[in-house]
Amino acid sequence: MEFPVNDAEQKFLRDKHVKYCLRCLGVLPERCQSIDSSRVVTAFFAISALDHLNALDNIEDDKQHFIDWIYSMQVVASEDDTVPVDYGFRGSTSCMISTNNNSDLCDKAHIAMTYTALATLIILGDDLSKVQKENILSSLKELQLPDGSFRPMNIDCESDMRFVYCAACVCYILQDWSSIDVEKTIQYIQNSRNYDGGIGQGPGLESHGGSTYCAVAALWLMGRLESTFTENDLRTLKRWLVFRQNHGFHGRPNKPDDTCYTFWVGATLKLLDSYEFVNYSEVSRYVLSTQDEICGGIAKWVDYCPDVMHTYLGISGLFLHDKGSPLTHPGLNISHRAANYLSKLHKQWKVQS
Repeated sequence: MEFPVNDAEQKFLRDKHVKYCLRCLGVLPERCQSIDSSRVVTAFFAISALDHLNALDNIEDDKQHFIDWIYSMQVVASEDDTVPVDYGFRGSTSCMISTNNNSDLCDKAHIAMTYTALATLIILGDDLSKVQKENILSSLKELQLPDGSFRPMNIDCESDMRFVYCAACVCYILQDWSSIDVEKTIQYIQNSRNYDGGIGQGPGLESHGGSTYCAVAALWLMGRLESTFTENDLRTLKRWLVFRQNHGFHGRPNKPDDTCYTFWVGATLKLLDSYEFVNYSEVSRYVLSTQDEICGGIAKWVDYCPDVMHTYLGISGLFLHDKGSPLTHPGLNISHRAANYLSKLHKQWKVQS
């Protein structure tokens, strides 16, 4: 496997990034305590990065431990429940807080945790046999709002394009779209398009690289990308995306380049068959300049501390490149190896049904 190198001065620090991701699977540093409730997501970033780096053998002995831990995050019904259970996956053991009235807001499934938990199980080679598919899908239905958007939890909270994407991923992974109103979702995406060609988090909101990816990827997973946008829509969308490159990519006009958009913008262009418009040498030069040469990991900006999210999205974004075979599946945000394994599971489920 070849790793991105843009010149003799900046090399891809593969081994150091492997060590960084392994550390992130252990005890997080104190400055990361605010994300402890989202450990399922950080585990996804670290494990998927190791997959892209062809380094899953480093956790081979612990693979079953990680699988068991993820399943322990699955919210399931118990005989003591006096209120309806919202099925899916919670983000961390720190969320497993009980209260006297059994209606707490802490220990609930979260749609982003459910998507990343399923994705991580796939990466680790699990067959998803312990996933409560029907329950998760029935709960997913309760998360969709009348405008077609999704909220992350079954409480009164935010709803936007991020959770539309997560819902689409869950339905795609479980191969069942019957629990959501696809047409309303598509209408929500259409209503979130802007005059400049980009897509916002919702109707009337500013175009953003992250929300544009979530919208386009959701449509791609639904098989409705080409039928939703006109030729002119796609042309202005591609133009808006291409203009997000300075050296690296940024998410909005007049914002600095940020490593995470190497994936968000790059993967969107990939889904639109327009990645050839990317100046890859400039993108890779920017990403490699944000590496921590001592500890490993990748930061959002040069001379900033690395974090596991930007490390993963920087790596997966670099591996969108067509040199050889691209390693990143742009729709599911996992490796092609993991996506191929999921396809095999889908074929098995079809035969069994």
